[in-house]
Amino acid sequence: MNQALQPGQNTALSQARGQVRVSHTASADLDVNLTAFLVTASGKVINDNDMVFFNAPQHASGAATFVAPAASGTTLSHCIDFDLSRLPAEIVKIAVTLTQDGSAGGFASVRDLQAQIVAGSQTLELTAGAFSAETGIIVLELYVRNGENKARAVWQGFNSGLEGLCNLYGIEVEAPAPATPPVSLKKVTLTKPDAHHKVSLIKGSAAPKSIRVSATWIDNGDGEDNDDLDLRIGILRPDGQMSLVCAPDNPGAFDAYPWIRHSGDVVAASASAPATETVEINPAISRLMGGKVAIVCSVYSAVSNGAVSVASLQPTMRMEYGEQVVDCAYDFNNGEDDEGIYTYVIGLIEIDEDSIVLRPAGVTSEEGSEDTPWLTRKGDNVVLTMDGPWVFKGKPASSKKGKRYV
Repeated sequence: MNQALQPGQNTALSQARGQVRVSHTASADLDVNLTAFLVTASGKVINDNDMVFFNAPQHASGAATFVAPAASGTTLSHCIDFDLSRLPAEIVKIAVTLTQDGSAGGFASVRDLQAQIVAGSQTLELTAGAFSAETGIIVLELYVRNGENKARAVWQGFNSGLEGLCNLYGIEVEAPAPATPPVSLKKVTLTKPDAHHKVSLIKGSAAPKSIRVSATWIDNGDGEDNDDLDLRIGILRPDGQMSLVCAPDNPGAFDAYPWIRHSGDVVAASASAPATETVEINPAISRLMGGKVAIVCSVYSAVSNGAVSVASLQPTMRMEYGEQVVDCAYDFNNGEDDEGIYTYVIGLIEIDEDSIVLRPAGVTSEEGSEDTPWLTRKGDNVVLTMDGPWVFKGKPASSKKGKRYV
């Protein structure tokens, strides 16, 4: 049985279980994403876990499950499975939304946009409205009213994309800056020390095999052979002790303690080729270590390499987990007046079994100091200081102030 629904119309569903399918003509300049929000009577989510998308594909209740996009010829389909019988008592509605984050602009560039709801033998065809510069759309709503499973066609557009949708449903999204395009869950840029972004760790066979962290810097053009930074990783374990990973002498391991492996030392950057050092973090590190793990990522230039403004090399940090990319690009003020600063903390990562929280830092060592960034716990908070023991290429030069690492 086929039935057409115009924007604003609703109808009963023949059964509680089914699938929403949204399709359009594929194009290289499009980046269309489907997201479902499970909301209460207030129209808001209870917490971030009530947002279902590619990086958090299943709601804990089983009421909504994201299905990876599939292509058929020139058509790309986005789907979500639903089961309204499994809605938690406090959740009254599933809102299915779309965002367009590609270079093509708003949904006016998305051709042949249409949606279907399939529930048993029933198929509902949802006729799309006309769109122009909108970058976010509420496509439809699924809900239960007086014991009856129902669907409503909405097709309401927003110019604020994912950020606007998240704000509407009560989820705070860290935007890169007011003048930048709407936030995409595939790429987030953090520039302020009080900014942060949370990533959910995926379960099962589809889970990415590693968390990849990289630090990149450039040649500052001063003509000196001193553009050698090192990516250093400090790990605050659940027992309160610190471990350090730094190439080449202490590269760590991925499948054994400390569950982080450095890929190798890079000794120089050139004008045509920025330098990048990377580490791979085992996504199970929190479970393997028995609790919350905090990681401080810093870049360091040894005095023996020659005096250089570390900030003039414009170090940035990137964390990649599957399709999720988070950049920490702190504004170092172009490296002015910091010739004696040898260490910059470019990012802090906290991993607690099911989630990752990442934030930039921009904290520096004192002038002339080669102390190491150090983490301690104060209640539920992680405290960063710049007074750890000197470490050169992974080898400790001292255990000053009683600080030791394993």
